[in-house]
Amino acid sequence: MAKPDIPFVEFPSISRWNRDVIVSEKLDGANGQIYVNDTGDQVFAGTRSLWVEPGEDNDGFAAWVQANKEELLKLGPGSHFGEWWGRGVRRDYGLKEKRFSLFNVARWTEERPACCHVVPVLWRGKMDDLDTDAILTKLATEGSVASPGYMKPEGIVIFHVPSQSLFKKTLDKHDAHKGATVTPI
Repeated sequence: MAKPDIPFVEFPSISRWNRDVIVSEKLDGANGQIYVNDTGDQVFAGTRSLWVEPGEDNDGFAAWVQANKEELLKLGPGSHFGEWWGRGVRRDYGLKEKRFSLFNVARWTEERPACCHVVPVLWRGKMDDLDTDAILTKLATEGSVASPGYMKPEGIVIFHVPSQSLFKKTLDKHDAHKGATVTPI
């Protein structure tokens, strides 16, 4: 039998379930990407799906990236994803300003550009020990960790480390697709 004249598609390795997960607070803002070029001298701003420039983006993210260029170059080459949130961006979290919080909690801790925050880690452990209901209840009763005192946080993001997979669960409409209308029972 001859081999087919088509590209071979390899089946991916399957990650083991009971491995490390990291649960962070899901912030209700706008997804942002900061890209630092390979030579480390230029930064670009993006949304979830496209590059943007000042004046053509939502909520002033590209202008903020441009204004903080020198500090953001410290992120190093590559794409850096996070949430643009705060005053005027969806929920305001009781803030007087907008903030950018990086998603990569394994890389960004205390050493990060001064203009950036990091999403708060709410729990770390093995998948079998994960109790999302308990984490969400604590978030609902104690409020946002990212903005203490704000009592309407959005929810959580679960990062399964070996598969590099993200899952979200929100306090409101957590089973509905974003933008879907929820009909009460």
